[in-house]
Order: sequence, then structure tokens, then C-alpha cells
Amino acid sequence: MRKIKGFTPPKEECKDRNCPWHGNLAVRGRTIKGRIVKFKADKTAVLLIERIRYVKKYLRYEKRETKVSVHVPPCIPLKEGDNVVVAECRPISKTKSFVVLQKI
Repeated sequence: MRKIKGFTPPKEECKDRNCPWHGNLAVRGRTIKGRIVKFKADKTAVLLIERIRYVKKYLRYEKRETKVSVHVPPCIPLKEGDNVVVAECRPISKTKSFVVLQKI
């Protein structure tokens, strides 16, 4: 089992090669917190990232949302509405470049 600094590994084991804990997937780059909106295909979920942006012209803040496809390893049980931490990794498929590290 790999160690990722600042995160606790899941208690379950899995045989997924794209798992950051039990497989060969290296984690690098950004870590982002977000909410699972829906599950697409097997081991794939849609993550909603909410952020606040300052608009200088109007001296106000605006809310922005981004949806990102993420890989969900089988050792991390999730359902819609869960808050998770994801990390950037190499591209797993055409749209997936993030993997779930843990559930908050």
C-alpha cells in the first residue's frame, strides 16, 4: 500500500490498477475538494467544484461552478452528494485526469 502525505488510506483492499492506494497510479499536481453530483460509467463520477471569483469592475464576488469527471476506486464507497478530495494524475481516459483520494 502506498502512502500519500496528509491522507489516510481506505480500510478495504482493491485490485484496481488505477487506484492511488493499491495500484500503480501516481498522484501529482492539484488537490481539490468537491461534491459528487452523479455517477456516469463504472468507476467514473462527476465532481462539482464551486469557487468564488472577484469581479473588479463591480467590486463584488460571483460564484462559479465547474464539473470534472473523476475516477472512483472500488475501495472507496461513495454515493451522490458525498464531499470528496480528488487529486490530479496522468490522463486515465479522454476526460478523466483526477482520482478520488478520500471521502470527507
